[in-house]
Amino acid sequence: MKEIIFNWFGTLPYGNYLQNKYVFALLILVVFVLVAKLSLFVFEKFFQRWAKKTKTEVDDIIFERTKTPIFYLLLALGIKFAILSLEVNGIANQLINSLMAIVFVFIVARVVDVIIDVWGKSFAKRTKSTFDDILLPLFHKIVKVIFVVITILWVLKIWNIDIGPYLAGAGILGIVIGFALQDSLKNIIGGVTLVLDKTFEIGDKVKIESGEVGTIHDIGLRSTKLVTYDNEVIYIPNGYLANSRVQNYTRPSPKIRAHVNFGVEYGSDVTQVQKVVLGILEKDKEILSDPESTVQFLEMGDSALNFKAYFWVEKWGMAYSKKLEMTEAIYNALNKAKIGIPFPTRTVHLVK
Repeated sequence: MKEIIFNWFGTLPYGNYLQNKYVFALLILVVFVLVAKLSLFVFEKFFQRWAKKTKTEVDDIIFERTKTPIFYLLLALGIKFAILSLEVNGIANQLINSLMAIVFVFIVARVVDVIIDVWGKSFAKRTKSTFDDILLPLFHKIVKVIFVVITILWVLKIWNIDIGPYLAGAGILGIVIGFALQDSLKNIIGGVTLVLDKTFEIGDKVKIESGEVGTIHDIGLRSTKLVTYDNEVIYIPNGYLANSRVQNYTRPSPKIRAHVNFGVEYGSDVTQVQKVVLGILEKDKEILSDPESTVQFLEMGDSALNFKAYFWVEKWGMAYSKKLEMTEAIYNALNKAKIGIPFPTRTVHLVK
């Protein structure tokens, strides 16, 4: 192929100069410099303008961050072909191959970095936690380490260095580190699972399997902070939460149902009891009318007729205080209506 090009150059004016290998190498280098410059022009005038018309930002950022590395990759390719035309082998060829490998991996790393950034922005919009502020930089660092390792192994291969022992050593080191950081990795993966599954968000009221009840204050890299009603902060490992039962009081909506248990004496009119208690519930403006409140006659107990009053409030934070308020209101209403509230009694028969 090279001989055909030289013979064609010989037919041109001053073709004898172009048949010189050094002039030919310089010509190759100049052509690739022009091609590299042309690539920058194409990126700025066509690709980036086209990317601005699309709905996604991914292509805009990829073109912006990769146009310069591609420019240098074309320059390195021109240097490689120029060196090959000079029939120079050995260290010079290995150096330029190493440079091309580094630039190529750098371009791929830039593209992956852009994808992580765009994904991170959309991910951060869907969560109020600071978990994404910790997780995204961690992903960036992990990706950079992976690409650095790939680059080193590729360059070693170019220089004909056996990478087998290094791979074996890296594998053993990875196993050792994995065992040493087993708990930490489990907590990190657990945190990712909690956020992606939307088990809970900051501000949600939850009850965990061990019995603690509180509000989610933050979802961190290793643990989740739960603030109890006593204003105490409990740090719970994410690995434990990901594998345990969590009761979320704010899902699927912030509405929550509360109830009050009460009993009246035998002989009371059940319909009247229900009417009196429902009247109290319906008068309260903070109790929702939809779903409507109900008063259920549950059972004939040992010493009383047992009822339960159900009502709904707008937010879970109102449920406990409203339950206390309604307990007092129901007691006063029953007394006013002359409906007896019995003491627990027991009849004892003595056999003489």
